[in-house]
Amino acid sequence: MGGVRGVVWDLGNVIVDWDPLPAIAAGVGEDEAREFLASIDFMAWNHGPDSGDSWDDAQAWLEREHPRWAAAGRAYREHFPASLLGPVPGTAALLHELHAAGVRQVGLTNWSDELYHAHAPRLFPELALLDPVVVSGTEGVAKPDPAAYSLAVERAGLPPQELVFVDDRASNVEAAVACGLHGLVFTDAATLRTDLRRLGLPV
Repeated sequence: MGGVRGVVWDLGNVIVDWDPLPAIAAGVGEDEAREFLASIDFMAWNHGPDSGDSWDDAQAWLEREHPRWAAAGRAYREHFPASLLGPVPGTAALLHELHAAGVRQVGLTNWSDELYHAHAPRLFPELALLDPVVVSGTEGVAKPDPAAYSLAVERAGLPPQELVFVDDRASNVEAAVACGLHGLVFTDAATLRTDLRRLGLPV
């Protein structure tokens, strides 16, 4: 698995610690938020805006199909910064070390256009080390669609076999590998450091 010269980074729960519960709870209370997340396939609902659909359309669908949870859905969007709990421990150090060594780094995140650009760059300045961040909601295509990985590869400017993709979701990593990239499932920064070093990267 030699010859890796660049890293494609997922953001949520790899670089940015994300949990929708606190944002929803800020609007409707923790008990109601937990019941909402237990009753609705939140990731599937969230995937619409992540894929380029509007949050207004996502909210309208929720109010039509599951009116019981309309307030919880609004709360997530209105209090979204509360879902961003801080940097994932240890990952920023890897970003800085790779940047200092001249390793090519790009982001590939499933994140809505509205909520990413309004909050993430301001709250997480280390994201500026990723050039660029491919935001699914901006591009209208989300992981695990192969087109999302193709965009990241194109913007990295390296062939896929020279890139490693890092994500906390195994299904997304498997899709990247199917597109010709190397893949690592993120569990924690210390393990990732070891895995990157095995690929010959200077961390």
